[in-house]
Amino acid sequence: MNTFLSILIAAVFFCLIIIIHELGHFTVAKLCGIRVDEFAIGMGPAIFKKRKGKTLYTIRLLPIGGFCAMGEDEERETPDSFRQKPVWARMATIVAGAMMNLILGFILSAVLILVDGGAVSTKIVWFADDAVSPQYGLQLEDIIVKINGVRTFSVKDITYQLGNDEDGVVDFVVRRGGETVAVNGVKFAMETDEETGKNTLLYDFKVLKEKVTLANLFPYAFKNSVYYGRIVLMSLRDIIAGKYGLNDLQGPVGIVTVISDVSEQSGFDFSFILDIATLVTINIGIFNLLPLPALDGGRFIFLLVEAIRRKSLKAETEGMIHFVGFAALMLLMIFVTFNDVKNIFVK
Repeated sequence: MNTFLSILIAAVFFCLIIIIHELGHFTVAKLCGIRVDEFAIGMGPAIFKKRKGKTLYTIRLLPIGGFCAMGEDEERETPDSFRQKPVWARMATIVAGAMMNLILGFILSAVLILVDGGAVSTKIVWFADDAVSPQYGLQLEDIIVKINGVRTFSVKDITYQLGNDEDGVVDFVVRRGGETVAVNGVKFAMETDEETGKNTLLYDFKVLKEKVTLANLFPYAFKNSVYYGRIVLMSLRDIIAGKYGLNDLQGPVGIVTVISDVSEQSGFDFSFILDIATLVTINIGIFNLLPLPALDGGRFIFLLVEAIRRKSLKAETEGMIHFVGFAALMLLMIFVTFNDVKNIFVK
């Protein structure tokens, strides 16, 4: 029963994230007077259809995606067709989906802070009795600005940077009494996992958890969103650099599995579920903005070129480029989905 419930929660969250994305396209298209041929939730065969005006609304069998069909690659002479609208209207419509995901990530970050009952800062307010970091220069009331040269926006940055340090020697930049101070070479104790052999840094301080107010809620939510966005960008960089291979990628099935596992392992702790859902929606938003054919970012680049040249490519040419990109994306999705399904049964 718990497994079924966790999968249901995961599927609902993933569907909501996709619906929000497509609603972004749909809403801006309607505001700009662009005809939407179909607004679909899910993929595969349609199990529900309803036409209202010029738009067909469908619910499809597989809850792993959705789409908003606007005839982007078709030459139509009707005034409400996509390619007949001003370039700025098409730009706004194309990026609206990803922007909605990023906005949703910000909202979920704010909700997460409210659920946790506090906004956690980067100000040190406590050291353990046997703490060694004060011996190297860290002090109470220090506000951590950088760790190993990386800017820290939230406590999640601190946890991530220290959790991924390999040698236990850390360089800090802190703000102290209105001044910026470098505290280099702070040596922390390390703990070795006997099974994996991985070393984990044991940091010996805590940071301030403030009471949530209207004044600090949204700034902290923004900082948390920046953290998630940077994690996504760092992961993309590592993929390009070859640190991660294709087998490390996850598609819709893998994402639902992760949310499901987090739900079950955390005892359906709402904070944990919100945390992973926030990461997923920001991930989807940033991924869709990549300048690759068939993605929103790729279409935006074509529109940007059109705005500069004041002349669009032929619909057939642009459509073929996006078709090739879409075909490559689908091949990748098939491979990733196969791995996702395989990993469900073979850990």
